[in-house]
Amino acid sequence: MIQKILDNKLLLIIIHITFGFLGTFPLFPKIYGLLIILLPIYLISFSNNKKEEAFLFASYIVGAEVFGRMIGGFYLYEMGKYAVILYLVIGIFVGRFKQVFSVHYIFYILLLLFGIIYTQVPVGESLRTNIVFNLSGPIVLGVVSFYFYLRPISKQQLMDALFFMILPLFSMITYLYFRTPDVSEIVFGGVANFTTSGGFGPNQVATAIGLGMIILTIFILQKEKLTGFIFLDSLFLIYFTYRGLLTFSRGGILTAAICIFFFAFFYIVFKRISIGVFFKYISIAIFFMFAIWLYTSNITNGMLDNRYVGQNAIGVQKDITSGRLDILQIQFDNFLNNPLGIGVGNGKYLRLESLKEVTGASHNEIGRLLEEHGYIGLVILIMLISIPLFNFLNSNYYQKAFIICFYLLWLLTISHSAMRIALPGFIYGLSLIRITDNEED
Repeated sequence: MIQKILDNKLLLIIIHITFGFLGTFPLFPKIYGLLIILLPIYLISFSNNKKEEAFLFASYIVGAEVFGRMIGGFYLYEMGKYAVILYLVIGIFVGRFKQVFSVHYIFYILLLLFGIIYTQVPVGESLRTNIVFNLSGPIVLGVVSFYFYLRPISKQQLMDALFFMILPLFSMITYLYFRTPDVSEIVFGGVANFTTSGGFGPNQVATAIGLGMIILTIFILQKEKLTGFIFLDSLFLIYFTYRGLLTFSRGGILTAAICIFFFAFFYIVFKRISIGVFFKYISIAIFFMFAIWLYTSNITNGMLDNRYVGQNAIGVQKDITSGRLDILQIQFDNFLNNPLGIGVGNGKYLRLESLKEVTGASHNEIGRLLEEHGYIGLVILIMLISIPLFNFLNSNYYQKAFIICFYLLWLLTISHSAMRIALPGFIYGLSLIRITDNEED
């Protein structure tokens, strides 16, 4: 079945574009959500994970999570994270054991759980919900890392997984098209725009779109035609970029741009492309980026320019971090004053009581780890940052291109969007793989 899917990529893309349209109707979301959760369990178990089905379907869920939340397709809000964990655990037990046993990530999960001891919530708040909200993403990272640590994954398996990951992103982009009114009717300002994000969180939507931009670029640079036509792949990349800019959420798009740059750099070094060809590619990329930016800026009456330089609708400069720097400062102060941390999820409630009236939940996982887990969080952070770098240093330039791309996608995403979705934890795990030339290592 998997091979039939991979042999009909364009058909699968068309089907998922249709899913995006169907997502605007009441009945479809729950059916879709149920199928994408249950069907992979059967397929992974039936196949004994011989062709890395667990990897493929976990990748699909990572791509589908924001779309599933957006249309109300998941019965539980964190269902995407639970599914990723479940698929990989099943893959470990039913398949050929490929794990290079990593005590680092067992230790990591145990250290995370230690922070629960200090967790306290106000009366009327749910302790379980508070812990799940803050630790489900980091736990995903731990399980995914255990599965992928130095795991041999062939080039083709990796590209197949990226294809699975982008399929539901086509659905999401289509859904945004049908849910967004005429752009001329939208009043744009100096903040992220929920209207152009399908009524959902612009931060998560832009992060998912940025992922799609990265995957499309990877396919285009390697001349592996996603749709079967390089021209069509390029059109999709242009449209993804346009939709990403329209969200007015900067983090996901800037992250994508940085990851694409580093992937392209190491891939070009690997291919030993001449200076002339290199500048040709750069010139084409700059031309299209400038054209997309100019067009989007024009239809938003210049508000796109204001948004990216941190100005409001009338051009007055404001905090370019949208309050994130203030929260990070408070988190660092709490870290210094509480060596063992303040407890999982407690940061939000302390900020609610603060005189500074900074009430938002943390968007920075680095700050959250330090504040809520104290010096244990610092140990966790050092471990997470350093381990993939050893994998990077011991790889060739082709492998380095992927590893640095995945690593930066994780690091930058958790810096502006914490671990609200499964994506950063899953992508971190991919920075640990050992990319091989053969289908079977």
